[in-house]
Amino acid sequence: MERVSLGGIEVSRLVYGMWRLGDDVDTSAKHVQAKIETCLAQGITSFDQADIYGGYTAEALLGAALRATPGLRDKMEIITKCGIVAPVGRHAGVRVKHYDTSAAHINASVETSLRGMAIDHIDLLLIHRADPLMNQHETGGALDALVASGKVRAVGVSNFRPWEFTLLQSAMKTPLATNQIELNLVAHEAFTNGDVAFHQERGVPLMAWSPLAGGRLLAEAGEPLRSRLSEIGAAHNTDWSAVAVAWLLRHPAQIIPVMGTNSLPRVANIADALRVEIDRQTWFELYTLILGHEVA
Repeated sequence: MERVSLGGIEVSRLVYGMWRLGDDVDTSAKHVQAKIETCLAQGITSFDQADIYGGYTAEALLGAALRATPGLRDKMEIITKCGIVAPVGRHAGVRVKHYDTSAAHINASVETSLRGMAIDHIDLLLIHRADPLMNQHETGGALDALVASGKVRAVGVSNFRPWEFTLLQSAMKTPLATNQIELNLVAHEAFTNGDVAFHQERGVPLMAWSPLAGGRLLAEAGEPLRSRLSEIGAAHNTDWSAVAVAWLLRHPAQIIPVMGTNSLPRVANIADALRVEIDRQTWFELYTLILGHEVA
């Protein structure tokens, strides 16, 4: 599988997202291990976490699998996020959901993530949401120090707009490796509002969360788009979801889709998207169908 460089580390072109790990009927270490190994068999070596996933439980579920299977971690790149404080789990006592990008919170989150996942370093740490109260010098200094310490190999952001990205980067020595944003056939505004162009100009690959719109894609797409996705999928001996992901992969900005599913058969088919060829006219055909009109 193709590899993409993010801030000096290499990740697989497709990433397995673990935000639903705690929602599965089976959250045993053995079942989590099976998902990881099913990904690895396809060349998917990168796994996306966040401290808040599963009400602050998903990282520990991954950690249980890694403790049970020595050597498995060495085959993986682990991505996680911090900065959201919600009144659940270990933060149940807070009064209101908020963001915290202070150095103290980032450092404490990293230590908790390392313990929870039973690892000695995080490959890529992302600030989960742009914080209106962020002190860029404090946040940037904390991220630089974590990279210098070896606890984190690379850093980036998630859900940042271009001006928020440059604000944080202006106070850092370490290049921000990526920005993880929502991007799919339904949430396609980033292609025209400057978000994709901003990162493409700087050679900063984007990660795309919810590349299938969290299951909304077929519900919100009209029948012409649903039918065309299925037709293209059938021509490549796969289904509509692989085509929707291939639509993102076709873009020259090196978009990295983050795929999340708890179904082992669906996990086994994630890499089908790499077999789907989307030429320029097909890309615009799908884009036009979701817009509901031809481009100007």
